[in-house]
Amino acid sequence: MTTQLDFMRVPFAADLASYGDRPAILTDTLALSYRELAERVDELALRLGTERRLVALTAANDVDSLVAYLAALVGGHPLILLPEDKPAALDSLLAAYDPDVVLRPGGGRTVLEERRPGTRHELHPDLALLLSTSGSTGSPKLVRLSHTNLQSNAESIAEYLGITPEDRAATTLPMSYCYGLSVINSHLLRGAGLVLTDLSVVDPCFWELFRNRGATAFAAVPYTFELLERVGFAEMELPGLRYVTQAGGRLAPESVRRYAELGRRNGWDLFVMYGQTEATARMAYLPPELAATVPGAVGVAVPGGSFRIDPVPGLEHGELVYTGPNVMLGYAETPADLARGRTVTELRTGDLARKHPAGVYEVVGRRSRFVKIVGLRVDLGQVERLLADLGAQAAAAGTDDGVVVAVEGDQDTRLLGKVLAQGMGLPRAALELHAVEQLPRLGTGKLDYQAVLALSRPERGPAAAAPGADAVAVGPGSVRGIFRDALECEEIADGDTFVSLGGDSLSYVAASVRLEQVLGHLPQDWHVTPVRDLEQRAGGAPVRKRRRFFAPLETGTVLRAVGIVLIIGTHVGLFKWQGAAHVLMAAAGYNFARFQLSGDRIPRLRRQLASLARIVVPSMAFILFAYLATDNYTPANVLLLNAVIGPEAVTTQWHFWFIEVLVYLLLAMTALLAVPWADRAERRFPLLLPLALTGAGLLTRYELVHPGVPHTAPALWLFALGWAIARSRTAAQRGVVSAIAVLTVPGFFDDAAREATLLAGILLLIWLPTVPVPKGLRRLTVLLASASLYAYLVHWLVYPPLAGISPVLAVAASLAAGVAYWALWTRVMSAASRWWTGAQLRRAARRLKGQGPESSSRG
Repeated sequence: MTTQLDFMRVPFAADLASYGDRPAILTDTLALSYRELAERVDELALRLGTERRLVALTAANDVDSLVAYLAALVGGHPLILLPEDKPAALDSLLAAYDPDVVLRPGGGRTVLEERRPGTRHELHPDLALLLSTSGSTGSPKLVRLSHTNLQSNAESIAEYLGITPEDRAATTLPMSYCYGLSVINSHLLRGAGLVLTDLSVVDPCFWELFRNRGATAFAAVPYTFELLERVGFAEMELPGLRYVTQAGGRLAPESVRRYAELGRRNGWDLFVMYGQTEATARMAYLPPELAATVPGAVGVAVPGGSFRIDPVPGLEHGELVYTGPNVMLGYAETPADLARGRTVTELRTGDLARKHPAGVYEVVGRRSRFVKIVGLRVDLGQVERLLADLGAQAAAAGTDDGVVVAVEGDQDTRLLGKVLAQGMGLPRAALELHAVEQLPRLGTGKLDYQAVLALSRPERGPAAAAPGADAVAVGPGSVRGIFRDALECEEIADGDTFVSLGGDSLSYVAASVRLEQVLGHLPQDWHVTPVRDLEQRAGGAPVRKRRRFFAPLETGTVLRAVGIVLIIGTHVGLFKWQGAAHVLMAAAGYNFARFQLSGDRIPRLRRQLASLARIVVPSMAFILFAYLATDNYTPANVLLLNAVIGPEAVTTQWHFWFIEVLVYLLLAMTALLAVPWADRAERRFPLLLPLALTGAGLLTRYELVHPGVPHTAPALWLFALGWAIARSRTAAQRGVVSAIAVLTVPGFFDDAAREATLLAGILLLIWLPTVPVPKGLRRLTVLLASASLYAYLVHWLVYPPLAGISPVLAVAASLAAGVAYWALWTRVMSAASRWWTGAQLRRAARRLKGQGPESSSRG
């Protein structure tokens, strides 16, 4: 057992400080020099200790993860590198390898979980890094990489790309993916900068960061180029861009030609590359000057490496074999393998290849039953074995577009697909399962894989995905990927809509902005448009965007953002502009009608209750904190009951009246529509019902009826009016609703300015579907709209101690705190959703395994 730091280190990690004050890490809020980065790395290396230990790191594209990765290399601790967003992969490898230490990013200071003080492992002196094979996250089979592997591959990549200290690469791929990691290694080697981000290339903020930080390069997988088409990359002004690299799967030759020509016109180079995790990252690159003439080639061996082609009996083409200092030590399948030294000296790639007369290599097929779906190598035999373990006899075939599986017998293919996707670490959309009476076979009795492949839907397109932010088959730039991220659902059918999948006003804002990036123009009824129709729009010609200083944003989104600023600014005393809260009450009714009134009665009821919970839970959690931290509130506030049982006098206990009354209204409307006759009435008379409710609300507005709950009078009237606005389809109907507003708003407050604000907000909601917003304020507007509920909650505690110092500071701090609380709850709800989905899948897998013997006996 090695206990002293007398082993090899990776030079590029150990020599960071030699680049002094050159910028090493750049984010949207941080610039870190090499000297500062080295200090952080050394500090964490000291925390890890001097005895070599096996370390696991769940990594994101952030400073904490990068520091942890480098600290492990500097300290000589063999590191298992995993993606942060796949907890199942961590659980699997913890069980298989029992690492001594687990590192996690911690928002400014890496979290170090000591599982034991020393180590129980025998660790070979050359062992530096352990990665899953070709992206098969969570598999116990790991690639063992040495210090020499990492250093030599970083040197060869830096040499053929000509990386200099003046370069800055944006991290478009996750560092847990060998391709993304190679970008980091090669740039740190040369003292270049890293623009560290997890933003997608479809996000305008990515390109803003790219320009502001002077980035010169980014890495792409095939799917990235589809996204680039959609965001108008060809028309972007990127004066600093020097080169683009591509790997992670085969890019169509015509795309290679097109982007090579685009780069030639705009002054940057396209490097097509080829690699495998077993070779640390890169084995070949295509010189940019050859991209137009041999666009289907993988190129020449990287500096220091070499290729040969070995004949394969019975096949026209031979197997491509690579030799070089970046070839792995070997595989690890158990902890005992960590003590082994080099067991392989060359890499048999499994790819069939030929040498082009131009002197470059072309991959023409695969020798074994593997397919490579956008950088993730999938063993079709493993697919069959996993399904057999679940009691299902299956035959798997596939191409680089996806995997097609025939499952014998009466099986639940939807459930099997979920379990299989989780087990293989693949996006669900990359798998296509078909139940068949009998598996297709040839005359010899062997499985007929061509017949299995023929089961594939003819309209099937490329699963095209890659590990990471732009790296899933239903990736962040696809309609299904946007819905998946916004709504935390994996199964999305062609006929599903945003609303039917559980979308509401809280998830609408972020989803709408991302969809607009994909579709170019967002139809007003997109939230009730089937996925298949939205995808057809997305599949059209790339949107050519004119350069404008203003961009349209949905009126409801703008009202929420402006409203929360006016509310908080008025409370702080920065200015006096009342009426915004009542505008937001009308907007709440408008959103209720848009998102909560489609589908059958029972599924709709479930969605309404789930949406209500997304308001109630974070509200009660924060008010409980406020109750414990101050003397301003009572248990009635925590339970959202102050409006019912609290004092009639307006005190601090009335701070949360808006949320309380909104919850009461949503509960009342949900209960009303759960009644069958009311449900039928709403479907038959979609405008008449909210107009009737508006009439009922006017009884309280004119104090003809007293509901007994303060603030309910304007709330019911305005909520129902907002509902009616959403149901107004014609100009005549909008005219009727406008007339009601014009006739009923005046005189309500005895404050002309406040009434004008309310009336203006309502009329904007009726007549203007979008409002032009300065492009520079677009992202901020979306952020404030998304966090408006949370900002309303937290500002009561944030602004009082700051208002006397600076009202502007008090408003800004309140909004920032609201955004932070929103971000926190988004993460919490996302984690809870993943846990719940994972628990369901694990239960399903256990049930299926329990059926295994019966299923096997039927075969």
